[in-house]
Amino acid sequence: MKIAVFGDIHGNIDALSAAYQEAAGRKVEAMYHLGDLGGYAPFVNEVVEFLAAHGIEGVQGNYDEAVANNREHCGCKYEDPVQAEMSELSFAWTKGHASQHSREFMQGLPPERTFLAEGKRVTLFHAAPHKNNIYWYEDRPEKFFREMAGKADADILVYGHTHKPYKKELGGKTFVNAGSVGKPKDGDSRACLTVLEITPDTVSVDFIRVPYDVEKTAAAIASSGLPPYFAETLRKGM
Repeated sequence: MKIAVFGDIHGNIDALSAAYQEAAGRKVEAMYHLGDLGGYAPFVNEVVEFLAAHGIEGVQGNYDEAVANNREHCGCKYEDPVQAEMSELSFAWTKGHASQHSREFMQGLPPERTFLAEGKRVTLFHAAPHKNNIYWYEDRPEKFFREMAGKADADILVYGHTHKPYKKELGGKTFVNAGSVGKPKDGDSRACLTVLEITPDTVSVDFIRVPYDVEKTAAAIASSGLPPYFAETLRKGM
């Protein structure tokens, strides 16, 4: 079974459209998203409409939950005061521009989604089982991976939130961070599409970098009232 996963779209409709076309061309049998549909780019409503129109199911990210419930904070981690200020501006902008339909769509997303593929249990969630804002990087100790595996009754765990893709095999489990479609943070500005090919015996993962018009999205960010900071970080893949 071949599955496409769209991680952390963050209001970037052009990146999502390009990733979708790439996935469709690879004849995947199912497509899923990992939440965080808005923030940092201005097309939160367009992203919601695209996912709904194409029947792409997924899970609720911390950004989705916070926007839908009008929280004061998005649940994001800041590395410095500038990033904190910019992120707060992005969150306020997204709350102010998300339509009622988008809020209801995000509110209705489940925190986890589990299904069978070739006899293996696959669980999707945004950041970690039962917690939507834990930063689960590849260099976390093995003990952490085992603890998370114990919280998710699955053979394959698929998540995002860090915007940095990786695959890890440990203790008979497969861990996949799908990276980010709309706001990569691994130094590559192209959209990251993750495709899993699951057989009864193997799990292969392909992180496909999909080019799209980054400058078009950067210009839309600048003209939307969002800080130009997000146009620059988008260009740099950070």
